[in-house]
Amino acid sequence: MTTDTPYLRYRDGIETPRDDEDRTIAAIIASMTRESETVAARHGHAVRASHAKSSGLLKGTLTVLDGLPEPLAQGLFAGSGTYPVLVRLAQGPGEILSDRVSTHRGMAIKVLGVAGEKLPGHEGHATQDFVLATGPVFPNPDAASFLRSMRGLEAGTSAPEGVKAAVAGAARLAGSAVRAVTGKDSPLLDFLGHPPFHPLAESYHSQAALRYGAYVAKVAAFPVSPAQRALAGREIDAGEDPDAFRHAVVAYCREHAAEFELRVQLCTDLARMPVEDASVEWPEAVSPYRTVARIVLPVQDAYGPARQAYMDDVLSFRPAHSLAAFRPLGSLMRARLEAYGALSGVRHTRNAAPAREPRTLDEVPD
Repeated sequence: MTTDTPYLRYRDGIETPRDDEDRTIAAIIASMTRESETVAARHGHAVRASHAKSSGLLKGTLTVLDGLPEPLAQGLFAGSGTYPVLVRLAQGPGEILSDRVSTHRGMAIKVLGVAGEKLPGHEGHATQDFVLATGPVFPNPDAASFLRSMRGLEAGTSAPEGVKAAVAGAARLAGSAVRAVTGKDSPLLDFLGHPPFHPLAESYHSQAALRYGAYVAKVAAFPVSPAQRALAGREIDAGEDPDAFRHAVVAYCREHAAEFELRVQLCTDLARMPVEDASVEWPEAVSPYRTVARIVLPVQDAYGPARQAYMDDVLSFRPAHSLAAFRPLGSLMRARLEAYGALSGVRHTRNAAPAREPRTLDEVPD
């Protein structure tokens, strides 16, 4: 690749918000706050409004590859270097459920020691967050569609766990049938009933777009070590173990390092690769994912109680914790920029645990 690239260059006006978007985002925050209050009353403790139950809490390093071509050498990845990194693996729902309720998963990455202009509200901090989830696309195209889904999720918060397990199981079966016929996953069915794969053998995606310096991209993390690849496609039988995913991660990290490649998919045109519709998969035949960095998570205790208290209750992982060069784009991302901050504030206030952004890994307990 050269500077004369086929990739779309970022420009002001690339986003096209709807006139009623502010009202929609306010309604999303209100719905998710009510859901969080219901869950907090049940647990006696406020948890994240999404990806509440962690299954792995890891320390490691992110190393930017040497000699990246100009379209990939943007923002954090503009020059080679190694950074401390925190990784939080979690289940999708905004409540603490048995792992027999297997839904979509999340991987939140916090890179430390990152210099450069930050987004408003994150000035003075030296962190860059990437908030990723299983599946290359989001089930809903935009904030308005997500609001309709969120109201359904809010209504189901009080349902018994057995009902949620049955819904997840039915979604997995239906998703398998769709995959057998079409050769593709259904984003909605996968969101509701993701197969119970090992958390360290999954790939995780930004799903929606972000600015990538002079360009526009999506970001994803792919497992690459032989030990992780050996686990690919194997399902974990939760059985009677409500924390089967956490136990699987802890057992793995006791014996093996985990490695992920951080890759970016650069946008070529907005017709085939829209930023306002997060439900459209960008075709890899047009623009494949390309590696920009490697994350190494060495052998460690992946879930000590002190680390759990710090990373689950003190830390906040948000799309807004970002370089200006990586500003999230599109309707869904604009909603996340607002909602994550508001809901984090609710959680930290209720638990009387002020949020902190670490500067070194030594601040994070082992």
